[in-house]
Amino acid sequence: MNMIASLNAGKAPSGAAPAGKAAGQMDHNDFLRLMTTQLTTQDPFNPVDNSQMVAQMAQFSQVAGIAEMNKSLAGIAATLNAGRLSDAANWIGHSMLVKSDVATPLRDGSYAGEIELAADAAQVTVSFLDANGQIVHAEQLGPQARGAIAFNWDGRDQAGEPAASGPLRVVVTATGANGAAAAPALATWTSIGGIQSPASGGLARLVTGLGLLSPEAAIRLA
Repeated sequence: MNMIASLNAGKAPSGAAPAGKAAGQMDHNDFLRLMTTQLTTQDPFNPVDNSQMVAQMAQFSQVAGIAEMNKSLAGIAATLNAGRLSDAANWIGHSMLVKSDVATPLRDGSYAGEIELAADAAQVTVSFLDANGQIVHAEQLGPQARGAIAFNWDGRDQAGEPAASGPLRVVVTATGANGAAAAPALATWTSIGGIQSPASGGLARLVTGLGLLSPEAAIRLA
């Protein structure tokens, strides 16, 4: 009689699985119990041969090893998640640069970002539009060489009064020597106000002016 047969012969008729374990699943404790039952109930005139015993011992060792490995991996995952959560928590109070054409006010009320030009431009214009598509502010940056260009607006009008208080869409126009150039890549700065870690153990998200963002979305911090 092999180990599985012993299980079927000695199983209680209740049909209920042990608490905390799905029906049909066995752990190394079950295998050890089955092996002990098999040895005590085997036919003395037809005992289990050595090859079957070795195979069943190997199976028991494999199940025990997998259980220990799963436990170790779970511990490693918990440690890594805790470390990532701690690292992300250190970002609170900072600002992060992310790929976006929407700018949100930073802590001082200003709007800032970065343009990546693929070629030299004779003129670069940055416009900030509200939810209705109306231009709140626009400024010319003049001739610019290819590469990264930072832009910043203090969020105030000519009288020094706040001109905006919410998200604004950023539109960049670059004009080359032969007319309009290709649309440049755009990134904006947004403030990090907190961190959200799901109770289910999912990845942490940063609470920003642009919504919940992954830490991997950050191009750089300031």
